[in-house]
Amino acid sequence: MMHVGILTISDRSARGERADDSGPAIHDLVEHELGANVAEYKIVPDDLEEIAQTLASWSDELNLDLILTTGGTGFARRDVTPEATLKVIERRAPGLEEAMRAESMKKTVHAMLSRAVAGMRGQTIIINLPGSPQAVRENLAVILPALPHAVRLLRGEATESEHRPPV
Repeated sequence: MMHVGILTISDRSARGERADDSGPAIHDLVEHELGANVAEYKIVPDDLEEIAQTLASWSDELNLDLILTTGGTGFARRDVTPEATLKVIERRAPGLEEAMRAESMKKTVHAMLSRAVAGMRGQTIIINLPGSPQAVRENLAVILPALPHAVRLLRGEATESEHRPPV
């Protein structure tokens, strides 16, 4: 079973001024579509060091298979989720980033303003998602089918050629 962490990044939600709607949206999709266990859920402010520390801790100490962040991926001054993610990942997964942006571009030109990052730290996949529940659902719908295989690859339980058509 896949073990997932959900990290909501929002100053207002961290202060209790606004409900977190995106974290629960991720939770529902991860449980129902992936059959995964949500092992960790946390709301933090838009603070680069706190975000990076949480991502590193969940990867290194809790050994989560997948961490999905929501929020802090835009152009606002306090949007530092991509920088925090880049600080802790060891390798990027640009195909996931590209797939999410390409699908979002079908809905809004503002998708090109997303700075979301995806990558790996050890055996953990870390993916930044937008902050709105609707955008979370749209982005996850695109990448969810690939995530079980990606997790198996990182665990050493699958090979790259597992899903290639025979020649």
